[in-house]
Amino acid sequence: MSNYTHVSVERTHQDRIALVTMRRAEMHNAINTQLVRDLQAAFTDLAGDTRLHGVVLTGEGPSFSAGADINMMRASASYTQEQNVLDALQMGDLFETINNFPCFVLARVNGAALGGGLGLLAVCDMAIAVENARLAFSEVKLGIAPAVISPSVTRKIGETEARVLFVTAKGFTTARAREIGSVHLAVPPAALDAAVAKIVGELLTSTPRAIRVCKALALTVGHLDRETARKYTAETIAALRVSPEGQEGLRAFLEKRKPSWTLPSPGE
Repeated sequence: MSNYTHVSVERTHQDRIALVTMRRAEMHNAINTQLVRDLQAAFTDLAGDTRLHGVVLTGEGPSFSAGADINMMRASASYTQEQNVLDALQMGDLFETINNFPCFVLARVNGAALGGGLGLLAVCDMAIAVENARLAFSEVKLGIAPAVISPSVTRKIGETEARVLFVTAKGFTTARAREIGSVHLAVPPAALDAAVAKIVGELLTSTPRAIRVCKALALTVGHLDRETARKYTAETIAALRVSPEGQEGLRAFLEKRKPSWTLPSPGE
């Protein structure tokens, strides 16, 4: 595994869950070049671990991520056009890496998510946020735009909402974020960890292979033509039915018992 400057990676639940924490609390986990590199390295390292059922992404301190780091933006003013393009491409690559990560990625939104922070939410499979989190696409107020995150965000919230929120930079609540699809669940701060633990528990009742296949279906099947989708989905379910996990899951269901991959409950 890589050594990270602004990110930590912890394993839990018998190495079946990874917790990726952005650690720039003093800067509200603002995104700079090193954080982009660390997140890219962390998710690249984790992608090859077939034991994983899911990854939880969160921020240290009171914020999830305040978006682009002000010092990085100040430095970019002296970059050439080519240097700025390269810098933006690296950030875009990170969002694609998380979006296409092979298993489930859950955003634990412990506080403010602004600009690029909302971009991170958009590429996670699910986002659980504290009710009082500050949310906004604030770039236009700085004379720039949420360009790199726009493909991911627009896929998540739709063009109608993006046209308003990108241009006005208007802050919105987690309740509104739920309505438009940016956040899936909003909870009181004291209930955040319990809500995350519930989803993690649900992930652990499935097999990592099935989770990966289900995510791949969600990402791809809607973009396939009818005949390609017909063949792809038939071959997918056939392969799962004859797999050891599929056979065990069916036997466990018929025998009214937990499948072999289920972790024991506390006290068992």
